[in-house]
Amino acid sequence: MTGPLREREEAHALLAAEAERARAGGGRFVLLRGATGTGRSAMLEAAAAHAAGRGLRVLRARCSPEDTAVPFAAVLHLLGPVPEFADLTPGLDDRGSAARLWRLLRSYAARSPVLVAVDDVHLADEASRRWLVEAARRVDRLPVLVVATERSQYDIDPRPAGLTHALSPSLVRTHTLAPLTDTAAGALVRAAFPTAPDDWTADCVHAGAGNPLLLHALLDDLRGTPPPSPVPDACAALYPGAYPAAVSWWLDTTGPTTAETARTLAALEQADDAHSRPRPHPHPRTPPSRTVAPAPLATTAALLADATGADPARVAGWLTAMTRLGMLRADAEGRPRYAHPLLRDAVLSGWPGARRRAAQLAVAEAMLRRGDRVDAVARQLLGSGPAGLPWVLRVLRDAVAVAVHQGRPDDAVVYLRRALAEPLPDDLRQRLLTELGSLEYASADAPAGLPRLAEALDLPAEPRDRVRTALALGTALAGRGEVRAAVEVLRATEAGLTGHPELVRTVRTASALLSDQDQTVRREAYRWLTDTARRSPELVGATGQALLVRYAATAGASSAKAAMARLRTLLTEPAEPLAEPFLLGTAAAVAQWADELDEAEGLVERGLAGQRPSLLHPMQRALRDVLLDIAAARGDYTRLLAETETETGAETVPDTDTDTDAETPAAGGPTNADAHALLALVETGRAAQARRLAARFDLRGAPDSWELNRFLYARGILRLSDGDTTGALHDFLECGRRQSARAVLSPVVTPWRSAAARCRLALGSPREAIALAEEELRLARVWDTPRTIGRALRVLARATGGRRGLELAEESVALLRDSPADAELIAALLTQGRLLSTGGDRSRARDSLREAAERAERLGAVRLRSRAEEALRAGGARRTSTAHTGTASLTGSERRIAELAAAGRTNTEIADLLHIARRTVETHLTSAYRKLGIRRRGELGEALKGEA
Repeated sequence: MTGPLREREEAHALLAAEAERARAGGGRFVLLRGATGTGRSAMLEAAAAHAAGRGLRVLRARCSPEDTAVPFAAVLHLLGPVPEFADLTPGLDDRGSAARLWRLLRSYAARSPVLVAVDDVHLADEASRRWLVEAARRVDRLPVLVVATERSQYDIDPRPAGLTHALSPSLVRTHTLAPLTDTAAGALVRAAFPTAPDDWTADCVHAGAGNPLLLHALLDDLRGTPPPSPVPDACAALYPGAYPAAVSWWLDTTGPTTAETARTLAALEQADDAHSRPRPHPHPRTPPSRTVAPAPLATTAALLADATGADPARVAGWLTAMTRLGMLRADAEGRPRYAHPLLRDAVLSGWPGARRRAAQLAVAEAMLRRGDRVDAVARQLLGSGPAGLPWVLRVLRDAVAVAVHQGRPDDAVVYLRRALAEPLPDDLRQRLLTELGSLEYASADAPAGLPRLAEALDLPAEPRDRVRTALALGTALAGRGEVRAAVEVLRATEAGLTGHPELVRTVRTASALLSDQDQTVRREAYRWLTDTARRSPELVGATGQALLVRYAATAGASSAKAAMARLRTLLTEPAEPLAEPFLLGTAAAVAQWADELDEAEGLVERGLAGQRPSLLHPMQRALRDVLLDIAAARGDYTRLLAETETETGAETVPDTDTDTDAETPAAGGPTNADAHALLALVETGRAAQARRLAARFDLRGAPDSWELNRFLYARGILRLSDGDTTGALHDFLECGRRQSARAVLSPVVTPWRSAAARCRLALGSPREAIALAEEELRLARVWDTPRTIGRALRVLARATGGRRGLELAEESVALLRDSPADAELIAALLTQGRLLSTGGDRSRARDSLREAAERAERLGAVRLRSRAEEALRAGGARRTSTAHTGTASLTGSERRIAELAAAGRTNTEIADLLHIARRTVETHLTSAYRKLGIRRRGELGEALKGEA
């Protein structure tokens, strides 16, 4: 016996042998069992065709639920119209009827061997089932082969006992049709699509789930979109829809409880996939797992049972059975999941949206009862509708806090959007909208964030909450270059704060800080601050007075010592919590200018610790900018590049060193992070990357801000290092013009005068160079820190030359040895060495230049090291030998992070401790491993100790 069905040879052989037995006069009862879609009906049709070909009379019946109320309906379908049974009615005694029908079958068998084929016998009426059971006891003495098919699939609601449960196994030959193996299913796919690639075939095999019915339906639907079109994940892409119809029919046959559980599992899985990091589905080319690890299966079963109200033991059994059949497969964690996203989508198709949302709410509640992680519960809530239940809002808000803490703002945004769908009082809605708008803006969805913040500002709220919202909206507007609009928002908020002087001071401080982005607004803000502080200092508070200290420092009207003394006094005064970040950030910026880098770092740490990452605040970015300034002051280029990459969200250090790949044009103007990245790239000898970064910005349309001035200075340094002295001079002078227009005269922000002096000197204008250097030195002596004075002295020494120039250079070196600015000391040593060489003192010149080269090597300052080595060669010295490896080659940040790692700190702990990105920690450790010649963390302690 042969047929078109695959992997059914055993069944074919059984039926063929029994047909021959019937032809020889001996009957048999054969029961074909199998799950829905495994080909029971097709097998029965093949048996009937074979029997007819062998001369057997074939009597067929297909049982239906509609006929269960009619006694002997199935038998009557088999034996044909029998007039004497036309008056049978339900409930009538059927003993005589059964006997008469049996005599009729015997009369048929007397004429020729008979095949009685009964499909879906589990749907037969009770009278017909009893008759068939009795036939099984008698048929062995007749040339009659009875073949019945019966659905045998594990359902959550137990089905009635099967047809033959009361019969001796010797009276019945039972054969169970197994699901198709991947090999057989793949052969069916290749028969339909001979040119299909292996991965496409494997995808079809998984979507078919070992079920011939589903696989044939899928192949029918895919004939309109053959490979290389991918197998879709959604049923909407299928036409005419045979596959979802087949899945729907499969669900209909399982019973309501099983169908509900199947759909709830699909909804659970879909929510998990849609709102979590990618978790690989069982790979199409991986053989199906027929067993599931007990713990994940039991966990899933308990959750589904709790959500649907079903028997947990039966749910566990169903999951096991469906995995055995191939409908479900175990993922990498051992959890049962649908074999393909398309199958999952088909299971959900046709389920009303309201019912699906209710199921996901039930799943979330079940997960909460069993103590699942809050973000896992929240993911299920995302697909549910508004519930108005207190626990729903609590879970969503907790999930927001977790996502923000773990650096997943996009997840926090999704949870907040869902929380806002719940019925909320106005004050709570206002707070959630403020948080959502802040996170949307911070995650680059500014168009969505601004309307949220504006809506929040229009809702009634407590004064402190209104100020938080105004600060967030003002920060967002200023970030988009709309500084005047930002200040107007804050002023309008201030008008409603009568009776809250501490909040008024906070709003006014924020206005002054945000005005730094706009020259005109800044002038107005600081005029008001100055006048008010003179008349009524209590109206500006400690934060406003700190801003005035910073203003005086940048205007060249204060010394570092006086500024720090004043700020330290202000820091001891009680501060309004909303205003404290302004005070700390302002003090940190001034401390950094004053070369108090450790103190500045501590202030930044305090400021960041007091920030809520989910709320926009003017000081968030300002504090991070101070961290960048500190790294730059220390010449920590590795950390600086890693941090600026995090800040800008773009890779500032591409893998190649060519100019061939153009960078994507940047939106808006450059930031402080961009300026620092540009300088770090220049100093580390990566000129090509620096040029690409500079080319990303069209400064003609950039907002007029201090950050633009910082970037102009950085671009000038790049041009000067490239030999474009005229272009560099233009950038430095433009930076100076803009700084002066903002009353920023001191070199603490950007030392444009000394940079321009170098250009004037290179262009043959020493008098102009000396004038610029002397003016910077005058202003530097007002501020009075080694870094500013030493830098100005170095440039003036170079412009002056001769004995006086050497004296100035030596003074510069002496001052800078007490400064944390290693890069400035290296530059001063270079100038000193060159002037000594020019004066004929080559021995001392070589000492200075070698020290410069060695310090530059340790710092990673490639540009300065190259210049020192060039000067040494020009002076007749052999090439300097500097430390490229070992502890001496570690930068300060590399050493600090390596020591923390060696002490057992994790990367996350180090990042939190130093207030840097985890990626920065990883970058430093990778560099430290290379320099120390080690491969793993456990070797750090020995490597650091061995060369100490």
